Amino acid sequence: MGPNPIRAFLSALPAAMTPPAARQRVSMGELLRDCVALISGRGAASGVAMATSIIERYSQLDPLARGRILEALRAGRFGADRKRLEDAIARYRDNPDASNTLALHKAAEPRRQELIRRLNLAPGGTAALVRMREDLIRAMADRGRDSDLGVVDADFVHLFSSWFNRGFLVLKRIDWTTPAHILEKIIRYEAVHQIESWEDLRARLEPADRRCFAFFHPTLADEPLIFVEVALQGEIPDAIAPVLAMGRPATDPARATTAVFYSISNCQLGLRGVSFGSFLIKQVVEELKRECPSLDNFVTLSPVPGFLAWVGRTRTGRNPAPFTPADLDALKLLDVPDWHRDNVACKALKPVLQNAVAYYLLVARGRDGSAVDPVARFHLGNGARLARVNWMADVSPKGIAQAAGFMVNYHYVPGEIERNHEAFANQGEVATVHAVKRLLRDPGPLSRRQARGTAQAA
Repeated sequence: MGPNPIRAFLSALPAAMTPPAARQRVSMGELLRDCVALISGRGAASGVAMATSIIERYSQLDPLARGRILEALRAGRFGADRKRLEDAIARYRDNPDASNTLALHKAAEPRRQELIRRLNLAPGGTAALVRMREDLIRAMADRGRDSDLGVVDADFVHLFSSWFNRGFLVLKRIDWTTPAHILEKIIRYEAVHQIESWEDLRARLEPADRRCFAFFHPTLADEPLIFVEVALQGEIPDAIAPVLAMGRPATDPARATTAVFYSISNCQLGLRGVSFGSFLIKQVVEELKRECPSLDNFVTLSPVPGFLAWVGRTRTGRNPAPFTPADLDALKLLDVPDWHRDNVACKALKPVLQNAVAYYLLVARGRDGSAVDPVARFHLGNGARLARVNWMADVSPKGIAQAAGFMVNYHYVPGEIERNHEAFANQGEVATVHAVKRLLRDPGPLSRRQARGTAQAA
């Protein structure tokens, strides 16, 4: 890089990174120079002070400038040391022993991972890095498929997966006595069924037949990472309105037979892709079994958020399977406002949409071969069984717009969770029941997609 590597590095930054104002250009340049110095420095005390300064100055930048800082982390002084990596590869080829394998592993690590680790040493560093990844996710969304920020994002996910693994997470019960500043965040972060008011929240937390659990991390003590809302009932529900109704009759927990996971919300955008939802469900099941021995059903009442968008893409695409010409004609009724309030329209659409939602959940696959629906991927990947598809289960504006009113019961059966998980992860098999398979007019694709049926009722 020449006699002055810092100056050469900064001069080589993309022209798009250079703001028009000289003062701002120097500020961003100094920030990047300090990032390089932080990686190279050895003093712990000075490193903490520099990390704190970097985080504070980064937080003061506008979103566009933050995106440019993150772009600068892609390569150059923040990527792997190419010379060191090439030497390590040559030594490994000559002698692939344990020592050279370790050296190769270290040489292949991008230096921005060390930057992220050192920034984490600052007070509040973990929270700041979670916010920084939120900026990164938004920057990638703005740039679309052409974004090459994925390599930076992969390093954040790699480190976060270790920092936020199950061993560090603390499960806490959320109830009406929980501090108000945490309850406010539950209201704000609820992503499935909006909490309309404090009274609405109270109705979800205070009754004896309601539970809410959240995972917390020691470095983010007052920030829930993910939470689940649970209703204790005597039967498996087929609609969300009775579950959420104000003034509903309470079920005696001692007589409840069914725990219904009716809302699961991830709270931190910056931790997207870091999986801890499955641990939450499994631990909550164990907690509930200890508290309420009468429970023998653990089910969800889940949205199908991508269904209607998929119907729209499919009906106008080159290959409109599973729709016949008559189906496509009937689907025009979806374009009529408030179609779900018209009995004639509902009668015409119900068999078409039931076939379509079964196809969507059991057969349709994305480019990577995984289930199209994100909620289905989550629960089927966790070992649940697709137990029931419910027509007109959510007639809220959001439920109609996203899923034509459909909701799904996924059933967690302790004795088959591991088997279902392995079958879905390794062969793409969907554990389901015959009642769901029968919604498909043509079961032929199931043999190709290996949907695994069971005679057990939902």
